[in-house]
Amino acid sequence: MTTRINYDHELTLLNDDIKQMGYMVESSIEQCFIAFEDQDFEKAEGIIRGDRTINDLERSIEARCLSLILRQQPVAGDLRVVSSALKVVTDLERIGDHASDIAELILRIRGEHIYHVVRHIPGMAMAAREMVRSAIDAFISQDITAAKTIEKQDDIVDELFTKVKNDVIDLLKQSAEHADQCIDLLMIAKYLERIGDHAVNVCEWTEFAKTGALKNVRIL
Repeated sequence: MTTRINYDHELTLLNDDIKQMGYMVESSIEQCFIAFEDQDFEKAEGIIRGDRTINDLERSIEARCLSLILRQQPVAGDLRVVSSALKVVTDLERIGDHASDIAELILRIRGEHIYHVVRHIPGMAMAAREMVRSAIDAFISQDITAAKTIEKQDDIVDELFTKVKNDVIDLLKQSAEHADQCIDLLMIAKYLERIGDHAVNVCEWTEFAKTGALKNVRIL
């Protein structure tokens, strides 16, 4: 197998691993939505356990990337793709962490939701999940146009987060009876907002891998 063919084969394996990790974190977000809606505490506990598997896969992908760099010594565009993959899996691992954090909050709340605060959270979860799915697809296909479109979707998540914050403020002005639960629900929304931010990061690394431009700075 020639050097180029071998590199392309290893890059395919790397992309397969990234797709698998993307599927796992996307599934974690979806499971959070179900656990939240149904107050399914067993499912929430499963999300927390599953985060260990995501962490293990991150380390495996990092090792594959470093091995590829050392053995193949890629340059220019090839090097950007591999180095971007290292950054992408870090963002995916953080998304997995946030899903686990949400699951822990679901376990802590263990009570009836406050409708006026909760009403926007399911929409945030679904929007964040779709952003993650689309961001991974854009990275694998190196589709800059799709990546830029996804970045705009983050505005939807941010708007919903603002609505959750306003609902919490309004409710606390009326009564402090549900203060602890309001704070936990606000934290769930904050983690979802961060998940959207990490999806945007993946899109930015897609642009870097393709063009060498990162946040208006050309590196390679």
